[in-house]
Order: sequence, then structure tokens, then C-alpha cells
Amino acid sequence: MSDYNQKDPKRNKGGFNLRINLFFFSTFIIFCVIIIRLAILQFVEGPTLTEKESSNIVKDVPLPPIRGTIYDASGVKLAYSTPTQSLYITLMKDYSKKNGMKNRPEAEKMADKLLAVFTTYGDSTGEKMTKQDIIDAMDLDYKQYAGYTPRRIKTDLTDDEIAYFSEHKSDFPGISIEEDSIRHYDPDTVAVQTIGYIRTFKGSKSLDKYKKIDEDQRNGDTQKDPGLLYTEPEYVGFDGLELMYQDELRGKNGYKKVPIDPRNMPEGVEDIVPPEKGHNIYSTINKEVQLQTEQAITDQLSWLHTHPVSGRLHPNATTGFAVAMEVKTGNIVTMASMPDYDTNMWKTGSVSPENWDKIQNIYQNGTIRSFNPGKSGSHPESVVLLGSTIKPLSVLIGLKEGLIKTNTYYNDTGAAFFGKEGHPTRVQNSQGHVYGGMDPARAIEKSSNAFMVDEIGKKIYNKYKGKSIDVWDKYMTSFGLGVTTSSGLPGEWEGRKEYLDVKAAGSTQAAMAYASFGQQGKYTTLQLAQYASMLANEGKRMKPQLVSKITDENGNILKTFKPEVLNTVNFNQSYWDEIKRGMKSDVSSFEGFPYSFARKTGTSTQSVGGKLIDNGVFIAFAPKENPVLAIAVMIPEGGFGSQSAAPIARKIFDAYDEVYGLDGVPKGKKSN
Repeated sequence: MSDYNQKDPKRNKGGFNLRINLFFFSTFIIFCVIIIRLAILQFVEGPTLTEKESSNIVKDVPLPPIRGTIYDASGVKLAYSTPTQSLYITLMKDYSKKNGMKNRPEAEKMADKLLAVFTTYGDSTGEKMTKQDIIDAMDLDYKQYAGYTPRRIKTDLTDDEIAYFSEHKSDFPGISIEEDSIRHYDPDTVAVQTIGYIRTFKGSKSLDKYKKIDEDQRNGDTQKDPGLLYTEPEYVGFDGLELMYQDELRGKNGYKKVPIDPRNMPEGVEDIVPPEKGHNIYSTINKEVQLQTEQAITDQLSWLHTHPVSGRLHPNATTGFAVAMEVKTGNIVTMASMPDYDTNMWKTGSVSPENWDKIQNIYQNGTIRSFNPGKSGSHPESVVLLGSTIKPLSVLIGLKEGLIKTNTYYNDTGAAFFGKEGHPTRVQNSQGHVYGGMDPARAIEKSSNAFMVDEIGKKIYNKYKGKSIDVWDKYMTSFGLGVTTSSGLPGEWEGRKEYLDVKAAGSTQAAMAYASFGQQGKYTTLQLAQYASMLANEGKRMKPQLVSKITDENGNILKTFKPEVLNTVNFNQSYWDEIKRGMKSDVSSFEGFPYSFARKTGTSTQSVGGKLIDNGVFIAFAPKENPVLAIAVMIPEGGFGSQSAAPIARKIFDAYDEVYGLDGVPKGKKSN
């Protein structure tokens, strides 16, 4: 072979060239095939592949949970949710003004058809939808929802509406009937301002809680669990316990896993994760005691319109507020802000303009907030000056500061004077009464303004001069006046410390003089009840408890709430004995009351619109020796507290005695 190759070199070279040519030709063919395939992928199959890739994007579409129940202390449902059927629509085309105007007529036609069904088969007594309402709910321009998100058009469908849409589903592309829930409130209107109400998440972003949630969700700064994401149409707590325990009551959304096409439109459903029901809240409010409290206020307001108090009728006494707090536990048994209203008007998340006109001046909780009563002319708000109910604390301050002793003798001449020599300011007792000789206890009993000014107000100023206001403020704060009660109720007001406004009072001495008999501080009824409880248990400021426990849907206890002492003041026992000995104001409405009780009436006088107004205020606790229940009542423009507010407190004590027993033995309803 070797000899042969050497003899024929031309033949050998030709074979090599052939192999080279075959290699390059093969390479050329392969590259041509690759280039053609890439071209096909890019220009022919590209859109299809892109769409398939987009179809792999899966979105979580929320399914709302059933909200938890709020019970009263005995297990009666005060707020609860029931399943209902709602009509949703998922947009199958782009109807937006930006890209889908050519499809807009289809959406308009759909709205007309939906309106016709609602008109024919809907609840004839319910609120009527308009075509614009339907268009707004469809959100054709994606202002509220992404394209793939179902829009809720109408909730609480009738059986006829459900039947019609089920039979004619093909006539309404994209519609579906989904299970929602509807919120109900006890029709007996039990502590409605305390329980609160719901609104849509969309309509609740004025509250800091929901504003932050919305901002976090928009910024993508949210938890990974899709069950915790809020949707625009879902219902959320907007006030009271509904808001305070929103996180517990809400539960967790379920969600549908929906594949999305390049237009951001749905392509069916891959999977469904069911929602989790919210937890249940057991409040400390007792329905029976609450209803008797509400009725007592209503009856007393009517009585004040027809029976003279302090020599005249009180037609402007149209609001009343009462709180009863257990002394040892801090449990709020009743919290009434009257008049009240039927919270069921909020069950769809909003109220009609007509209903809003009716409730705008009563829907807030007047036991924790100050708001205008809505009457024509000038009238006091729901929080008024404490008046003489401050006098037990004034005496305690005087004793603690060494300004007076338990055996201090004072001759009440009916008035006291303070201010510059030659130009004194005169403060007299109510109706100019002259009480003569008294000790601190009798000064409380007779409600001597003169004693408080001479022995407390002027003396604390003389001791501390310019710093006397700070000293006074320290005592007020320690007794929960001018600070929130820590109840946790949303929007609780701190009160107004008017003694801090020296300019308005005229001088520091004047501020202390007026403060000593209750004319320099406006505090809420709940603050006043907490203060009365603190007098009852001799210095322990208890946190007002509105919930006793939280359970899951199976009744398993998740959390219980125990009595909590917020702060304690330590006074000599003789000081407590002295003020309790004096808390025996004359109140005829307690005739026949079977328990010893401590009480203090108050008539706070304030200038409103250039005229003086008398407000009725009353605090009490019983039994006196082993206090169980403390009560505070306020009746703006009701006149003397002994006649306007005290009768309400008596009925609350009686109601509590029937249900729980002031001695621990429930007495039950009295037979008529």
C-alpha cells in the first residue's frame, strides 16, 4: 500500500479534497437548517409560544371568608354573618377607554340586561341599583381591579335572581354566582355604638389601619400568604369591637389559582383553596342589662321633657350616656349611648343618604367621644364638665397634700372668694345654700363649692404657686382623667383639661379654684366610670375590659382576658374612709334600694352659645362595703344630676342585681 501511494500522489490528493468539500457542504446545510428554524421560531411560532409562556402565569383570586361572631356575655349573638349568594362578573374582553372602546357597547348592553333582571326578579323592598351603579361595579377601566379579578355586581341575590342567572348563564359571558356573607346585628339594637359596624375595604381607607394595609399591598410589601391580602369589596370593621378585633374576626381569604393570558384575562381555574372562618369574640356586655340601661335613659329623657327639674322643664335633654363597670374585674357590663339606631343599615357596607341624615349625630359612641348632638342652636356636646363628681378626688388631694385633715373644721357661709384684693371673684354654692360647720366628708355630702375653693383650690395654689397646675394634673392623670382608659376602643377621647388654659381661666389661682369643684375638666362617661371604680377599690385603676375571650369556630378558647391594674395610688386608709363617708348625696330615686351604696351627684354648669347650661352627672358604686359595680351617667342639659342622672343609675343597679346579683345571688326578673 505504501508503494502504491507513492506511485500515485495525484489520486491521494484528490480524495482528501473531496472529504474537505463534503465537510464544508454538510456544515453549510446544518447552519441553513438552524437559521431557518430560528426564523420559524421567531416569526411563525413565536406569538404562540409567548402566549403559552404567559399562560403559565397564575394569579391568586381571593374568596372572602365568613366573619366571626360577636356574642354578649351570656352567649347571645350581637353581630354575626350568614352565607349569601352574590353575582360576580369576570371581564372576558378589554372594555377600557384606553384599548377597548370598540367593545364598550357590549358592556353597556350587558349592564342594561343585568338591570332588567334585577328590576324584574330582585327584592322589591331593597335598595334599587341603577345602570351607572352596575357600570361602576364592572370597573371597565381597571381603576380598582386587575382584568382577571372578578367584580362583585350585587350581593344578597333573591332565589328568583339566582334561578334566572343559572338558567341564562350563556347570555351573560363571565358571570358567576359566588357564596359571600352578609353581616347581621341584633335587631334589639344592643350597644350598637360599642359593637360597631362594617364597611367595604375600599370605603375604609380613611382609617390609618386600612390606609397602611392598602399602601403596603400597592407597594408589594405584603406577607406571602394570599389569604391575608385585602380586596376592595370585602367587608371590614369600621368602628367599635368590629374594628378593634378586625384581625381576629376577619379570618383568612380563600383563593382561586387562575392562569392569565397576555391580555391579563383569565383562562380557567387551576385550583381552589377554601377560606378560613374568622374567630368569635365574647364581649362583657350583657344584653339584658344593656337593654334595661338603654330603656332607662330613653324613659328618663322623656320624663325630663314633662317634669320640672330645678324649677323648669328640660326639652333639650335629648341625649344620655351610661357605663357600668365591675369594680374587681374591670368588665364593662353596659355601655349605652342614646339615642341609638339599627346597625343593620350598614350590612351592605354603606348607608343611603336618607339613612345617613337620620344617624349622623348618633352613630358615634358618646361614652368615649365628644361630638355635636346635631340640634339647632348652641348645645353642649356629648362630653361635659364633671361638676361636683370631682369633689371626692378634690378632698383626697387635699388630704394627701396636707392642705386639710380628716377633722378639719370649715364654716360654710355659702360662698368663697379668690383673686386680687379689692377685686375678688365670688363662687357660691348651688342655689346659694349656706351649710355652716362641716368637715371634709360633709363637704362632699352637701357638695360645698365654698369648701373646695377655700380649702383645696386656693391652698394648693398657695403651696405650689405656678407649679400647682402640674401637681393637679398629676393627680388627674393618676385617676384616669385626661388620659385614655386603655379600653382599646378605637377613637377614644382623652378628655379636655381646661385647667391647663390659664389665660381662659384668668390666672393660675382661678384655674385651681374652678378645678376644685369640677368646672375645669371635661371627661368621658367611660373615664368617669373608671374613676368611680377607682374610688370603690381604693386606688386601683382597672383597665376596662370589653371582651372576655376569643374562640375559634369550633369553640376552642384561643385567648382569655384577665383583670388588669393600670396603676395604683397609695393613700392613707383614713382618707378613703373619709370620702366614702361623704359620698351619700340625697337621691330619692334610690328609696328602697336594698344595698348600702356610695354616690356623688353633679350639676356641671357651662356656657354654651352665650347661655349657661346645667348638665346632670352622677357616679355611684355598690355595695359600699364590698363594691361590685361602679356606674357613671351623663345627661347633657338635664339639670341637677340627682334628678336627671341618678334614676338611671338606680335602674342599672337593679338590672345587674337581677342578672348577676350585687351580693353574688341573681334575683331574676321581678313579676309585675
